[in-house]
Amino acid sequence: MSNHNKTTRTQEEMMALVRQDLKTGVGRKIPHESAGKHVSGEAVYIDDRLEFPNQLHVYARLSDRPHARILKIDTAPCYEIPGVRIAITSKDVPGQLDIGAVVPGDPLLADGKVEYVGQPVIAVAANSLETARKAAMAAVIEYEDLEPVLCVEEALKKKHFVLDSHQHKRGDSAKALASAPHRLQGSLHIGGQEHFYLETQISSVIPTEDDGMIVYTSSQNPTEIQKLVAEVIDVPMHKVMVDMRRMGGGFGGKETQAAGPACMAAVIARLTGQPTKMRLPRVDDMTITGKRHPFYVEYDVGFDDDGRLHGIDLTLAGNCGYSPDLSGSIVDRAMFHADNAYYLGDATVTGYRCKTNTASNTAYRGFGGPQGMVAIESIMDHIARTLGRDPLDVRKHNYYGTEDRNVTHYYQTVEDNQIAELTAELEASSEYQRRRREIAEFNRQSPILKKGIAMTPVKFGISFTATFLNQAGALVHIYTDGSIHLNHGGTEMGQGLNTKVAQVVAEEFQVDIDRIQVTATNTDKVPNTSPTAASSGADLNGKAAQNAAITIRNRLVAFAARHFDVTEEDVEFRNNHVRVREQVLPFEELIQLAYFNQVSLSSTGFYRTPKIFYDHEKARGRPFYYFAYGAACSEVLVDTLTGEYRMLRTDILHDVGASLNPAIDIGQVEGAFVQGMGWLTMEELVWNQQGRLATNGPASYKIPAVADMPADFRVQLVENRKNKEDTIFNSKAVGEPPFMLGIATWCALQDAVASVGDYRFAPLLDAPATPERVLWGVEKIKQAMARDAVVETVD
Repeated sequence: MSNHNKTTRTQEEMMALVRQDLKTGVGRKIPHESAGKHVSGEAVYIDDRLEFPNQLHVYARLSDRPHARILKIDTAPCYEIPGVRIAITSKDVPGQLDIGAVVPGDPLLADGKVEYVGQPVIAVAANSLETARKAAMAAVIEYEDLEPVLCVEEALKKKHFVLDSHQHKRGDSAKALASAPHRLQGSLHIGGQEHFYLETQISSVIPTEDDGMIVYTSSQNPTEIQKLVAEVIDVPMHKVMVDMRRMGGGFGGKETQAAGPACMAAVIARLTGQPTKMRLPRVDDMTITGKRHPFYVEYDVGFDDDGRLHGIDLTLAGNCGYSPDLSGSIVDRAMFHADNAYYLGDATVTGYRCKTNTASNTAYRGFGGPQGMVAIESIMDHIARTLGRDPLDVRKHNYYGTEDRNVTHYYQTVEDNQIAELTAELEASSEYQRRRREIAEFNRQSPILKKGIAMTPVKFGISFTATFLNQAGALVHIYTDGSIHLNHGGTEMGQGLNTKVAQVVAEEFQVDIDRIQVTATNTDKVPNTSPTAASSGADLNGKAAQNAAITIRNRLVAFAARHFDVTEEDVEFRNNHVRVREQVLPFEELIQLAYFNQVSLSSTGFYRTPKIFYDHEKARGRPFYYFAYGAACSEVLVDTLTGEYRMLRTDILHDVGASLNPAIDIGQVEGAFVQGMGWLTMEELVWNQQGRLATNGPASYKIPAVADMPADFRVQLVENRKNKEDTIFNSKAVGEPPFMLGIATWCALQDAVASVGDYRFAPLLDAPATPERVLWGVEKIKQAMARDAVVETVD
């Protein structure tokens, strides 16, 4: 066989390959890039890194008072314990003491006073964590107690705030309330939630020459860690390099509050010249760090015979803890989502940032949005019970529509609204109406066990509410063997971000994802990154990586056209090959040709979200690029003698646009639902009267386990519905929106309790609806029935 024939056959084989689709690009069910390492235990986290012979370990002595003046700190006893290297107070920090995320208020170590039980007062470094702990506890600290504020209602009454209040206002809510056919008022407490990431807060730092510092940290926000470490050790940011390969979970808890351990370790490393690590034991982690903001809600609503809202006056009081942290934006988002999927009519929504002497509450999946949505869903149930209607009917009557019913209370037009269509599809597939009838009949026949069912919608805005954060960068290199190095500003916390961004780059170059290595998020490679939060990780970093890949691809196309004397339209990347008219080259062969012809094979990429703006002074704008939608139908079974319950079935239909990776997206929806369900049913935070967190470990704080999931769990993604905005391959964010699907379970519990009184009374359960609260709800319904019977007798 001649060489010519052999070459021809190879070309034919390669031509056949370019006619096939890439199997690992966008839209494919590619496994998580670290899935195998997670299962085998080979995935490297901060605590898995090899330690140095002179490694120091840090332990912080925490305040045992909620509010007190510090009279004396004596660290001399710390040094009497062998192995102790240094004990520091706020006076020993060489640079800036405050590590507040947006505005000041978070001293690295308490300075003159303590403001919550669990606030770090001193830090001790020793040759082991146990030695550091013993030494820290040996220090002598004297206090003068001050009066604490521990209750959000007390803070609201005293106007004890960490930041100014904010208000959205459309129309004349007072007039609409006065003229409405029906009107009711109510209040609601919504509990917080512990992040309970598997990997607690941890950082490991290494001093370098020229006063530099390498920081390995478990953080969603490497650039902020870089900035704050530079400030506390008093060096420019370029002296600090932050490396973040993966987190063992974050959920928002590592957006700002990873800074404490990183900065503490960095200060000690600077003072001693030794590598230093700070890893929080679980109890300390839960005591020191903030949670999801608990909220107190008051409402006054007017509505017609169909339950359609005419007007609403809604007060949202967020319990921010002792400092601002991210509370401004979090309460703003609660206000933005106080409508969920509903047109509120004339509306006044006021958000308060209440200061209490507890740990500073912080970001948590949904970022305030879930609290606002729970409030309006509780109102929908209250209206339904008042009118004797199916809550789903009331919800559908209030959905955003067209023309005069498609503008939010902050004046953003709701475009591409698919909630009515999505609800109808789920109502049919879950057989809601048939099951509603069967459940009503079951409850009539069953005096003790009661079933409940509820279907609730989700409309969630995607973008950072702090507009400037909607930007991202990326870096792509192609090496001469055709392998690709990808780095971007997002952080991998188990959600599959690196996998999705790699799929984007694979799609643009039409190469297998195996060619692409995503490296640790690194401030030396991609600077000035935004936190991986607000569900925007793939939206922002995917677009930035795409921008870098397209830049390189365009160079390659232009080079190939010149080199082979063809037009650029004749050059096509397909399935690990490049077709140049009738000739086909393996991808790596074109890369080598480009290198020898001095074509740059590296590029940065950048992306900023278009269209969004918000005028805080006028309280109007377009804070969100688009909305993600979803709906859930949950069924529960309640024992009315004990308040205990079981999750029987949940059906979910969720909108992710054109999915980048359906397998990862379904996993995100499932996990988010269970986490949201846990928040509203079992995850109860309890503080004692001295402000000490009593639920400070897995023995006292209950998160959902596999047995708590619905026995019948059905999750479906909306199909053939691309995002109409120019997002990355027309996908939609999936990190936070499905969390709010868990509200359906809370509403189903209310439905089961309401059945005790033949659905005529609203139980108005606070969240979480623990078995105790469910039992109290049953008793409340029985009392309402008794009062009603007395009234009827008198009449």
